Amino acid sequence: MLKEFKNFIMTGNVIDLAVAVILAGAVGLVINGFVSDIMMPFVGHFAGGSNFQDLFYAMDGQQYATLEAANEGGGAVIAYGKWINAIINLITVGFVLFIIVKAYNKTKTPPGPAAPKGPSDNDLLKEIRDALKK
Repeated sequence: MLKEFKNFIMTGNVIDLAVAVILAGAVGLVINGFVSDIMMPFVGHFAGGSNFQDLFYAMDGQQYATLEAANEGGGAVIAYGKWINAIINLITVGFVLFIIVKAYNKTKTPPGPAAPKGPSDNDLLKEIRDALKK
């Protein structure tokens, strides 16, 4: 059983999958860093200098200076700014991944010329008919 497990782990598919998962995690960190550290400041600047993270509605009707203060107040808080940030992050990450995949696809070699098509069934039958007539 141990030998079977070793053979299973050492197959190329499992190792390829492990490498893919590790690389995906690293790429995810790079893309999330790009979105949060580079793109979100631009979005906040062009949105009037506001930080969406701090947008909230306190359900208890009181006014709080920050989201943390509202959370410490003990009342229910709708933090819709975090939701807006998540949507902007999703759109930005999707766009960045689109650009990466598009650039990757350009590096692939185009397929070679199509193989010439042979004669159709009707052409072959006509050839046989003509040969039989001779």
